[in-house]
Amino acid sequence: MGFSVQRWAAWAPGLAHPADWEAWLAKPHPLPAEGTPALTEMPSMMRRRVDRLGRIALQAAYGAHADAPDAPVIFASRYGDLGRSVELLTQLARSEPLSPTSFSLSVHNAIGALYSIARGDTASYGAIAAGEETVEAAFMEACGLLADGVPRVMVVVYDEPVPSPWEHFSQDVAFPHAWACLLTAGTEGNTVRLGCAAGPASDTAALEPEPAGLPADLRILRFLVSGASRWEHAVGARHWRWERHA
Repeated sequence: MGFSVQRWAAWAPGLAHPADWEAWLAKPHPLPAEGTPALTEMPSMMRRRVDRLGRIALQAAYGAHADAPDAPVIFASRYGDLGRSVELLTQLARSEPLSPTSFSLSVHNAIGALYSIARGDTASYGAIAAGEETVEAAFMEACGLLADGVPRVMVVVYDEPVPSPWEHFSQDVAFPHAWACLLTAGTEGNTVRLGCAAGPASDTAALEPEPAGLPADLRILRFLVSGASRWEHAVGARHWRWERHA
């Protein structure tokens, strides 16, 4: 099953508009580690409950969804709001009382729930965390929904640097960021297909050279918005192939 990107949006400190993102993805450079979007689309009473990572994810979601009809949304994050979980575990170790609100917002599906409530949207929502293959798992889920006849699906990818004391597990994410794509079924001349196979990747010499230092999820975003014909992501004994069919 193929898909087309109908609309996309992304947010990171210092990058808010698609044109800025396209320029940065072509020539990445260090970005600020701090910054929070205004998220004016969400009611203020609800917005105050959302931490920085949630605001970043929701800003991208609102930007990609815009005025499109309600659609299923898949929120994809390798670690989620891990900073909130660290805070809760620290309080638990000190025998301090835990905040029920903070606990309820620490789970992976909390951001999606807030988005659904704020929009009054009754479409289905999901949350995916699949390690290094989180983005691929989210897009495969989206392709399944499109194959079942859903007219459009939105995928929201978000992450931030892993907090202490777990930062040694992953140093791939240097700054908080999120991106979102509103997907429809692939059309003739504009279809992206995603597949997975065991064994070594195909001839990498045929792939377009990439800027160094991009985490895997932003390499995927770069492929989706750049018009490149193919990108491959090797994970252990598997490799994922993203291909654009003209």
